[in-house]
Amino acid sequence: MTAEIHQLHGENPPSLDPMMALVAADMNEVNSVILDRMQSEVPLIPELAGHLIAGGGKRMRPMLTLACGKLLDYPGRRHCKLAAAVEFIHTATLLHDDVVDGSGLRRGRKTANVIWGNSASVLVGDFLFARAFEVMVEDGSLKVLKILSHASAVIAEGEVNQLSAQRRIETSEDQYLAIINAKTAELFAAACKIAAVVAERDEATEAALDTYGRNLGIAFQLVDDAIDYVSDAETMGKGVGDDFRDGKVTLPVILAYARGTAEEREFWKLAITGHRTSDEDLTHATSLLHKHGTITDTLTRARHYGQRAVDAIGGFRASQAKSALTEAVAFAVARAY
Repeated sequence: MTAEIHQLHGENPPSLDPMMALVAADMNEVNSVILDRMQSEVPLIPELAGHLIAGGGKRMRPMLTLACGKLLDYPGRRHCKLAAAVEFIHTATLLHDDVVDGSGLRRGRKTANVIWGNSASVLVGDFLFARAFEVMVEDGSLKVLKILSHASAVIAEGEVNQLSAQRRIETSEDQYLAIINAKTAELFAAACKIAAVVAERDEATEAALDTYGRNLGIAFQLVDDAIDYVSDAETMGKGVGDDFRDGKVTLPVILAYARGTAEEREFWKLAITGHRTSDEDLTHATSLLHKHGTITDTLTRARHYGQRAVDAIGGFRASQAKSALTEAVAFAVARAY
């Protein structure tokens, strides 16, 4: 194989459209599986699950499973059901996250916990996890089951680690990266890697797709954490400054705290511990992030991880799938611009 160098920018704004077009037929099958498996004789379950699943998400993680299958010229259909399992895992974690965070908006709509309450959201999240594991068992591959079950455990660990770090301004950059690697990048990596398993490719191919997905996931989360301070609710689909008010110590804050004056560091201590969370405080926090260039530096870091993702699939032959996967990385990074 001859490696090609792909850049993360081009003349036109990057888009998920090429990947969506590439996997459109397969996504129809995935959506049918999702619709079928979220049904229950208990009416609240499909009602609540459907609210989130139909909420306008891009289905990026299952699309990655399908696109990686295309990259490997996989001719079968197993990856469609497994992509649905990936989406169920993701949806379950969103339901649980919104309860933990007390979120009111998700993709611009009221969250399930606001409409139906925390108890129902947690229990329906559990239902979706169970459905995901049913689908994995039906697939019959112990290796796939191991990858996705391990990912589910790591995601939970990442969320607990994030909870432990909440309102702790002394959170280190290493701990922050460990959190986002677990809570976000792990499922991106697993979604890509299982395509190599069902296509019966070697471990080097599995590792390449794992590396692609993991670095894409880290870049994706870095951008999310940057735009929490500089975007708007309509663009983000959630409240602006939610991380700030929740006391989440993300990379822009870690860098600003490290670079700040004694007075600025005192402000961050008060803000992260919940004593300075007004709109004026958010405006001041954002001005400090800009003053020390931490939003720019976070996005630069995101581009770095994005390039690592692109490099990970450099050894695969040129194809529509490879181009779509490359552009998906550029899209993930460009959401901030």
